[in-house]
Amino acid sequence: MKLQNKIGVIVDSFGIGVMEGLKKAKEVGAEGVQIYAVSGEMDPAVLTKDKRKELRSYIDGLGLEISALCGDLAGHGFQDSEANPDKVEKSKRILDLALDLGTSIVTTHIGIVPEDSNSRIYDSMQRAVEELGVYANSMNAYFAIETGPEPAAHLKAFLDTMTTKGVSVNFDPANMVMVTGDDPVQGVKTLRDYIVHTHVKDGKRMRLVDPRDVYGYLGYGGMSHEKIAEMAATGAAFEEVPLGEGTVDFPAYFAALQEIGYNGYLTIEREVGSSPEEDIRKAVQFIQGYRK
Repeated sequence: MKLQNKIGVIVDSFGIGVMEGLKKAKEVGAEGVQIYAVSGEMDPAVLTKDKRKELRSYIDGLGLEISALCGDLAGHGFQDSEANPDKVEKSKRILDLALDLGTSIVTTHIGIVPEDSNSRIYDSMQRAVEELGVYANSMNAYFAIETGPEPAAHLKAFLDTMTTKGVSVNFDPANMVMVTGDDPVQGVKTLRDYIVHTHVKDGKRMRLVDPRDVYGYLGYGGMSHEKIAEMAATGAAFEEVPLGEGTVDFPAYFAALQEIGYNGYLTIEREVGSSPEEDIRKAVQFIQGYRK
């Protein structure tokens, strides 16, 4: 197996700001970058037309591409029908920004898709995601849902209800092994028609965990005193670790991406750890090992 995919890095993983993070991404050997574009200096409302041109020129000057923007609006995703109009509008503006910066992909979390397709929350999510999908499709772009909160088969069933593929998938194998225990290799094959962007991240699961305790859920009260006591006694339910130290089977994962013909970015994400630059540099080298 010889990978042809380009290597990306989430700039924010360095924790040193966007401009310095872009330089660091180039230094560690990345070819592309993903950037959070929700608030602060990357808020679409802050980035004027001139600032967008300047940023794109700066990124081009470094010899980098933008693999995607991250438009995760937190909370319960699109589960709350009252909050959805503002969130949908903000998401659209993030996609507009993405296109101005040269990428057609915005990754996001939409909240846990309920098991009951007749529930009020399912309906709220379906309506919001359909609206985003139609908007993205009109621009030949994508909102890419990050995997992890629910099994791949259930996410596919939800996506299959949409009228376009304007909402697709950002595949994160570590989220699967850490939270739902789903198999990333089978997940790639299940979601093959929807994957437009991927993360390269590793992790391990120590015990069963309720996804609602990780990602939240509208109307769910969170962890009870009993659950908090259990966590204190048993330790963490999962852990994100440097590439190769967790339970993601990367040879099989990369092979599955090749099998489905995925030719997009492999974007490194490091959300924890005291030495993100060192971990990311090693992660770049880890992926490069599959390109030789």
